[in-house]
Amino acid sequence: MTAGQAGGPELPVDLDRFGVDITRPHPARRYDYLLGGKDNFAADRASADELAATFPHIRTAALENRRFLIRAVRWLARAGVRQFLDVGTGYPTAPNVHEAARAIAADSRVLYVDNDPVVVAHARALLTSPEPDAIGYLRADLRDPAAILDSPQARATLDFEQPIGLLLVAVLHFLDDVDDPYAVVTASSNGYQPAASSSCPTSRSTRCPRTRPATSPPSPGQVPGTERSAPGPATRSHSSSAAWT
Repeated sequence: MTAGQAGGPELPVDLDRFGVDITRPHPARRYDYLLGGKDNFAADRASADELAATFPHIRTAALENRRFLIRAVRWLARAGVRQFLDVGTGYPTAPNVHEAARAIAADSRVLYVDNDPVVVAHARALLTSPEPDAIGYLRADLRDPAAILDSPQARATLDFEQPIGLLLVAVLHFLDDVDDPYAVVTASSNGYQPAASSSCPTSRSTRCPRTRPATSPPSPGQVPGTERSAPGPATRSHSSSAAWT
């Protein structure tokens, strides 16, 4: 069954092959909807609308996140960075990272990484390059940096002797305390020369001033700077988020 046959967008993939449950919202499709895209289903739209009811600024935040990503890529490209590792890339949205980078430096190389097989298949079908390995795609999980950096795709696309711009845009807030986001960011920069500036904006409490206050003190072992609303999402303070970088 294709996405179109399922009553959703015409994605160039077979949903049955990947075991995709379109009745459950997915962050990448929800983000696509918030950006005004069409690669989403009813469950994704309902979930996004529910978030918007709690955080009215969320559509603006999604658009600004995307604009920030492109500004960051252009800044890095102008600074001489020619390689980019985009982890948690989501569905292709123009301009894409490689388009922004190559508009400044035509020899730029990009490895796109996402843990959703449909996102990777979709990107592979839509994003092409006449140069073999100049644009790579990898299905992997942000929480396993070694699997990303040691993958054949990474070794084929990126030169680990040269600076690499690490892009962790609008993805780190999906990591819980037990995932040790600090260690994930550190490990994601190991084994190569990171660019002088990498990009990892995320949701944090200073951007959500109306988030309900925590109803209980932090639990033992909880990462300092986090709060939990009841009910509601976890948010991180500015100092907590800054520690990732």
